[in-house]
Amino acid sequence: MTLAPNSPEARDIAYHFHSYTDAMAHAEQGPQIIEHGEGVFVFDNHGKRYVEAMAGLWSVGVGFGEDRLVAAAAEQMKKLPYYHNFAHRAHPAAIDLAEKLVTMAPVPMSKVFYTNSGSEANDTVIKMLWYRSNALGKPEKKKIISRNRGYHGVTIASASLTGLPNNHRSFDLPLPGILHTTCPHYWKEGRDGESEEDFATRCAEDLDAMIQAEGPDTIAAFIGEPVMGAGGVVVPPATYWEKIQAVLAKYDILLIADEVINGFGRTGNMFGCETYGIKPDAIVMSKQITSSYVPFSAILLNDRFYEPIAEESGRIGVLGHGYTGAGHPVGAAVALENIKIIEERDLVTKSAENGAYFREKLSQFARHPMVGEVRGVGLIAAVELVHPELGDTLPAGKLGAAMNKLLFERGVISRAMMDAMAFCPPMIIEREEIDLIVDAFADALTELEKMDFAA
Repeated sequence: MTLAPNSPEARDIAYHFHSYTDAMAHAEQGPQIIEHGEGVFVFDNHGKRYVEAMAGLWSVGVGFGEDRLVAAAAEQMKKLPYYHNFAHRAHPAAIDLAEKLVTMAPVPMSKVFYTNSGSEANDTVIKMLWYRSNALGKPEKKKIISRNRGYHGVTIASASLTGLPNNHRSFDLPLPGILHTTCPHYWKEGRDGESEEDFATRCAEDLDAMIQAEGPDTIAAFIGEPVMGAGGVVVPPATYWEKIQAVLAKYDILLIADEVINGFGRTGNMFGCETYGIKPDAIVMSKQITSSYVPFSAILLNDRFYEPIAEESGRIGVLGHGYTGAGHPVGAAVALENIKIIEERDLVTKSAENGAYFREKLSQFARHPMVGEVRGVGLIAAVELVHPELGDTLPAGKLGAAMNKLLFERGVISRAMMDAMAFCPPMIIEREEIDLIVDAFADALTELEKMDFAA
């Protein structure tokens, strides 16, 4: 690849170290540079238009170029561009948003703690769980159970919660005391002759056995996404969450719901907890809280979780934890306006209705020889690719990488999670725009079938 020395691509290679990227491959192939966005579309620096079928990173719920969010940020920047919440300080935007989040929560909640990202929020949850156990005089109650293929972030602690191998390899992770139980993916993990409900029962039994083996008095919490995102859009089997919650209640173990991807309409309800009848002790939220116009995240805590922590801070004299940018006034103002837009335009209902249309369209591929499963809920879906002849002998991720490239060439940005192609477009998407994605997928699938993967 030959690039002009001062081109954006050349300067990116020279100076920019990318997230979730093969750095050596990047030095050879360079970036795709996105310059601007409008609605569900983004445009590269050569003027080519793409349907952003992943809403950025599962996150631009109200679409690109929403003037109301730009105005909310600008107005807040003029009024109070920054302030913190250390040492009893507060500002109106943080107070208004905290009240809004507590009152709209799917189950009774008490307080909001602000952070800057989903990773930071889950990292903070771990610290608070440890702090709470010490406050209760149970210093042994520190272990946290997550799930294989779950995704909860990339800080040292939150990446330990994440159950994906590439988030652990060469990082010396996971940390001790973080455990991973069965991934609730019926299509991959279910046994021959096992019904969905039987599989859900086995998942709950696996969790119960892990708790007993470790010692119930050593387990502080269980964390899970209502629907797994980066692990492959894993929709839980029927009765799964009911049975998991029964096990946790049996041993008095807290439940943390990671709503970073699911929250604010993605599953066809305002929260994924509503979709699956989950009653958590804490809810972690980010991404669509501001449609990612501003980095922002928050943790909702119920009294059961909050009160021992508050009492311990009183004993010590301070809660020795917080972030410079937490509860940032610009982020809080944008979040408030973003939630107003979601409510006023009824994007939750739109997400449910257009999501059903999207999944119906994708279901036409279920009988294709290169497709193993089509799955999803609300406006989040995945198509699992398989090779009819090479099967498991083909390296995992090879089909997904090829399909990702084919879709990009056809003006659709998806995301390959190994061999599962994810779709999570902005909630403002219209049916004709969904058709653009589906038509591009059909064309790319035809091309994929012709490719020689045995070579």
